[in-house]
Amino acid sequence: MSTTAVVAAHERSGRRFTAAGLDSFALDQGIGPTVVCMHGVPASSFLYRKVVPELAARGLRGVAFDLPGLGLADRPRGFDYSWTGLGAFAAEAVDALGITGQVHLVVHDVGGPVGFELAGALADRVASMTVLNTLVEVDTFHRPWSMEPFAHRGVGEVYLRGLTKPLFRLLMRMQGVADMSAVTKDEFGAYVDLLKREDGGRAFLQIMRGFELTRAKRDQYVELLGSGRFPVQVVWGAQDPALKLATAGEQARRAAGVDSIVRLPGKHFLQEDQAPAIAEQVRSFIAG
Repeated sequence: MSTTAVVAAHERSGRRFTAAGLDSFALDQGIGPTVVCMHGVPASSFLYRKVVPELAARGLRGVAFDLPGLGLADRPRGFDYSWTGLGAFAAEAVDALGITGQVHLVVHDVGGPVGFELAGALADRVASMTVLNTLVEVDTFHRPWSMEPFAHRGVGEVYLRGLTKPLFRLLMRMQGVADMSAVTKDEFGAYVDLLKREDGGRAFLQIMRGFELTRAKRDQYVELLGSGRFPVQVVWGAQDPALKLATAGEQARRAAGVDSIVRLPGKHFLQEDQAPAIAEQVRSFIAG
């Protein structure tokens, strides 16, 4: 299967929707309590293509949608690509997808801050949150070396143009996926195609330069996780060299006020080789 065929199959497996005046795409499978999975960068709902059917197989409705600027979503020039802006879109997307009542959230990477913004907007509709490798104490966060160039004008544009599919596979081997046999070459290639698409990745660069790394945001996210308004579990790819268990994982654990972290044998993009384990952790947490 070619990279083009992988992207086409991904698109056939979901549906288009419109929220906040923007066109986007969602995976939506299963019947039962709704689990909304938030992606980060440089990803999209494609990252959850294995997790969503695993959730559905466990009696849950699994949903993952593309944030503006990524995947199959629109990439308008004037959009607010900050975490605040993306979180506001996510709240509109939940409504546009016909999601009513209680929602269980799964957040990952910068889908953590965006998901925290969404949780604030949903208020008492959040039934639980599963925190995967993400950032909470954002004012002390430093982008990993593989992502730092994107934050700088000029350098980021050159780096993105040079992000070939072989280079992306190498970066994923180093930082993203522990079991490389779980992902085909064309699936890795699909990440690059879904990142660049018609704008060459311009909107992605805006997202990378819109991180709200302030003490105010840190306080907001720590307060949310520790508020007790909904149960929180922390599940981590224990081999993640970018958001390390001992630092970022512990920050999430402390904020959530939980005793321990569920450790899975994955790296940063643990959805690729740990999808059944993630889905089972979510199912058991909801059931418990």
